[in-house]
Amino acid sequence: MLIIRPIRSSDFDALYSIAVESGHGFTSLPVNEDLLKRKIARSEASFQKVVDKPFDEGYLMVLEDTENGLVVGTCALEAAVGMEDAFYHYRLGTEVYHSEQIQVRNEVETLTLCHDYTGAAELCTLFLKADYRQGNNGRMLSRSRFLFLAQHASRFGETVIAEMRGVSDENGNSPFYSWLQKHFLGIDFVEADYLSGLGQKAFMAEMMPRNPVYVCLLPEDAQKVIGEVHTNTRPAISLLRAEGFRCRGYVDIFDGGPTVECNLQDIRGVRESRLLTVRIGEMPTSDDSYLISNTKLADYRASCTELHISADSDDVILSPELAAGLLVSDGEQVRVLAI
Repeated sequence: MLIIRPIRSSDFDALYSIAVESGHGFTSLPVNEDLLKRKIARSEASFQKVVDKPFDEGYLMVLEDTENGLVVGTCALEAAVGMEDAFYHYRLGTEVYHSEQIQVRNEVETLTLCHDYTGAAELCTLFLKADYRQGNNGRMLSRSRFLFLAQHASRFGETVIAEMRGVSDENGNSPFYSWLQKHFLGIDFVEADYLSGLGQKAFMAEMMPRNPVYVCLLPEDAQKVIGEVHTNTRPAISLLRAEGFRCRGYVDIFDGGPTVECNLQDIRGVRESRLLTVRIGEMPTSDDSYLISNTKLADYRASCTELHISADSDDVILSPELAAGLLVSDGEQVRVLAI
């Protein structure tokens, strides 16, 4: 059985392995032992914390194969970004230049450094090991977060965002970043991305261009990748678009990848999830696949299975094995969402 659960300190080796495998551009998991241990500790504290309103909590979860005890994937939610560390984006805008005298009108795209998403919740740290990229595993891992958001909405910002990985080559070189490196930052993309992942962002405020950047003045290869995603990220952005996420003109300051957003309550998976009461017994046969989670916080569990669910009933029958995996008893509630 594949079970999604909160990360714990004993998962460090598995998390480090995933950080190595995820490669360049996966900013939320830098290959740094101290940082990864702090991420685990922060997540454990967040799951235990009493929250009046979202602040700087981070909820990191893993996908465990209970057959062999292996951790094979990760997913995470940030409660409210930018509350302690600055959270930078470029905002795409347009400046209009018009002269009646010479009868010329030009519209020029600009990139302006901003902190507009401060306080928004964030979907992040989605990674699935190659051997498990089959069936509904990736969809389960990504969409399970919507069940958590639906159940614990008060712990998150009203807007939910996701930063999509931008275009870079196999060595981690980004066409968009190259002009920044040459004219402003002076360090390569991999190092800048790594420092950002460590939370060491002072260099951004010190060295990034302070005035709007005219897109037409960038190298052509840099212009072409603004708002484009890495090949490996296309399935993820397609899934989010189906959930109602849209790009509102914000892109990453390093690789130019798009940031998508949606109001928490408007996310399809949040709207369409249902609370049902557990009845333990022999599960009826069904061809309908569902995400299913308990309603707990520190003991959160989620999985994917075939369920028989009736629109006329608020009950769902779970096998003893599935109920044990989800840490639920007869009479308790679960949240379900059709795959």
